[in-house]
Amino acid sequence: MGLLLVDTKYEFGMHKGQLMLIDEIHTPDSSRYYIKEGYEQRQKDGIRQKQLSKEFVREWLMENGFQGLDGQVMPDMPDEFVALVTERYIELYDLLTGKKFNRGSYDNLIQEIGFSIQNSMDEIT
Repeated sequence: MGLLLVDTKYEFGMHKGQLMLIDEIHTPDSSRYYIKEGYEQRQKDGIRQKQLSKEFVREWLMENGFQGLDGQVMPDMPDEFVALVTERYIELYDLLTGKKFNRGSYDNLIQEIGFSIQNSMDEIT
């Protein structure tokens, strides 16, 4: 796969008296993945690891004066940065699944979101 999972978080909740795993798992929002190729050399040289996670988004926000503190207003992200975030998340998807991400049509996006939510709800009830 070419990745190292270096940390992650799991969130749990109770549903009908049963402990359940909730929220996303092993996504760039909940986990940090380092690129395996060159990891040992970067570690030995004391240089920053190449990674696929949301850390670069957090860094961008801090560089633009936002740390999530009360009263702070989140800066607008340029379209180019949003596209970069998208590409990194897609790269991680491709590496994790071994499949190529299929960009769907945005013609009926609201309908597709509703369909996906309903399917998910049907699976857990």
